Amino acid sequence: MSDDKGVTEQPSYDLSNFKISEILLNNTRSKTITLLGIFPDLSDEDKAIVVLEKSAFGSDSTEDSVGGYFSQKTSYKAEFINNIYGNFEGLPPKEINKVKITVIYPATEKHIDKYSIRDKHLVLETPILYENVTEPYLKSTQFSLDWVYNILEHKKEKERIVFEDQDPQTGFILIPDLKWDGHSIETLYLLAIVHDRNIKSLRDLTDKHIPLLTNIRDEGLKAIENKYNIKQDQVRVYVHYQPSFYHFHVHFNPLNNDVPGMSCDKSHMLDTIINNITLMPDYYQKATLPFVLHDSALFEKFQEQEMRRVKPRLSCDSN
Repeated sequence: MSDDKGVTEQPSYDLSNFKISEILLNNTRSKTITLLGIFPDLSDEDKAIVVLEKSAFGSDSTEDSVGGYFSQKTSYKAEFINNIYGNFEGLPPKEINKVKITVIYPATEKHIDKYSIRDKHLVLETPILYENVTEPYLKSTQFSLDWVYNILEHKKEKERIVFEDQDPQTGFILIPDLKWDGHSIETLYLLAIVHDRNIKSLRDLTDKHIPLLTNIRDEGLKAIENKYNIKQDQVRVYVHYQPSFYHFHVHFNPLNNDVPGMSCDKSHMLDTIINNITLMPDYYQKATLPFVLHDSALFEKFQEQEMRRVKPRLSCDSN
């Protein structure tokens, strides 16, 4: 993070002192690993989560990008050669072999639960379940939003802002997501964080928010095209439900960036949201919304309500 003068703030911890206690998650598809541990020089009690992610390949052929894999700086070891096929292990120079590191410190039990491997369950949240289960739970347990307010108030990360509309009702800040390394356009990932603090999630949206949503879509896409030269029809714009934090925000990333959270049980395209509340102003107060829950206290509360799911009929059923 950085202060409002653009100077990078130094962390309280030294990553070289991180001591691993547990691997929470090793995702071979996304090339990420999530570690739990401590900084023993600071505290034996405070937990830290560290996420390591292999950086994406650049799209140019210079030595600072993919071209660097085919130079004297890279060492090779042949694993097998069979006719026209060959496999090699390559050790490229550090300039093109970077790892993105994300740190959460001190991490709470909620953070640890979020980043741990657990069973998943698909739930169907009716408006009644939202009112009786989800909303009360979120009010009592949600993560601190101080980091969001720091951005909105320009106390932190001011120099990272890509675009801002300061209108209190229809305005927002467009800023890089933590998932993006900030360099590789291929993995671009931005968030539009609204100035209106009364909107928590998709459930709060009505037709009165259409000016806000269309402004986010239109100005966000325009800003991305101007700054990163990505055409507007090559960017997906969507909302997560449930979101990772409960201050309304919208996701932007290129169509060729296969990011986590794009499944149909998680993401809702912004254009579809606008269309739904245009046709029915209180659509998201009446709709049953599916989403995935891990084993958690919230899932237990759904079970306590004896949530019933309708078994879908297969096309081959005779009755």
